[in-house]
Amino acid sequence: MHATCISLHGVGLLLRGPSGLGKSDLALRLIDGGATLVADDRTLLSTALTAGGPILVASPPPGLAGLLEVRGLGLVRLPHQSLCPVHMVVDVLAAEDRPERLPDPDTEVFLGVTLPRWCLNALEPSAPAKVRLAVRILTERSPKLLAPPDPLPVDPV
Repeated sequence: MHATCISLHGVGLLLRGPSGLGKSDLALRLIDGGATLVADDRTLLSTALTAGGPILVASPPPGLAGLLEVRGLGLVRLPHQSLCPVHMVVDVLAAEDRPERLPDPDTEVFLGVTLPRWCLNALEPSAPAKVRLAVRILTERSPKLLAPPDPLPVDPV
């Protein structure tokens, strides 16, 4: 899938959209604030069966694990997770497109797993704060997200 994936406080996020809209830039700003890289630009998706039902799992393609494209610096190696349960999808909009002011809740199905979905402009200064707020709202509504059955390790640089 053409998406960047990060884990923010144990919540897996797919940042999805065409090339050049700021997915990697937003991921870098969130990583700078404590998130962990899973995959940049291309993310492999699969499902896993848990006691609570099927979950969506993200991983990096072989050879790209731990690499983030940083404009002006090139490919940079960062600590990363090899696997991450995905809990939310964020569609990244073009700069000229504006997200709805008061959107209705939206979802999307990936490999049979339904995830909440919302949109934002990744290059807005408030984008990282909006993502953190969305994660907080999601975890308040679904507290079990904060206690995954088994922690997934972070792979060193």
